[in-house]
Amino acid sequence: MTIIHGSTNIIKQPVYGAGNVANDYGRGFYCTENMELAKEWACSKNVDGFANFYELDTSGLSVLNLKEYSILNWLAVLTRYRGYWQKNSIAEEAKDYLQQHFYVDVDDYDVIIGNRADDSYFSFAQDFIMGAISVNQLERAMKLGKLGEQIVLKSKKAFSQINFTGYEVAYAEEFFLKKNVRDIEARKQYRLDKPGSSHIDELFIVDIMRKGMTSYESGI
Repeated sequence: MTIIHGSTNIIKQPVYGAGNVANDYGRGFYCTENMELAKEWACSKNVDGFANFYELDTSGLSVLNLKEYSILNWLAVLTRYRGYWQKNSIAEEAKDYLQQHFYVDVDDYDVIIGNRADDSYFSFAQDFIMGAISVNQLERAMKLGKLGEQIVLKSKKAFSQINFTGYEVAYAEEFFLKKNVRDIEARKQYRLDKPGSSHIDELFIVDIMRKGMTSYESGI
C-alpha cells in the first residue's frame, strides 16, 4: 500500500509512540492515499510543507476498517480521543452512551482506516452529539468536501513495515487555499441540509439512547 503523510517536515523514519494522543484515533502516524489531501494537510498552518511517500507492507498486519462499521461506531471512537466536546449537556450522556454501546477498541489493531474529522467535520460530529442533527444528516455531512479516508499506523509492528520512498514539496500558496475552499464548501452545503421539518422522522441521538439501541440492534 502506498500511503502519504503531509507535514511541515520531511519524515524519513516515522517514530512509534510519537504524535498527539488527542487525534481522531489516538496516538499514531496519520496518512492518506490521496496526494492532494496530503499536501493540504502539510500546508494547514499556511506554511510550505511536504508530502512524504511510503510503502506499507500490510502482510501480517491486523487492519480495522471503520468504513465497514456504522457511523456511530466511528463516532464512539472519535468521542474517546478527541477533546472539546460540549460539557454539562446531553453531549456528556451521548458520549458515554456511544462508548458503552458502539465503541470499537482500536488498540487491538495495527492499522486503522476511517473518516477524517478535521475542521468542519468535527463540528458536524459535535452537532450530532448535541442532538441538533440526525444520523442521516451526519452521514451526509461526512461526505461533503470529499475529505476522504485516513490510514493510521498504531502498532510497533506496523511502524516496522513502512519504508520511506521520497517526497514532494507542498506550497502553501496553492494548498492552504485549497484546504480552506474545501472546508468553506462543506460548511455551505451543510447549512443547506440542516434546516427544515423533513428530518423530523429521522433518528437523533436522544432516540438512540431512549430506545436503548446498540451496535448490533440499531441497524444503522
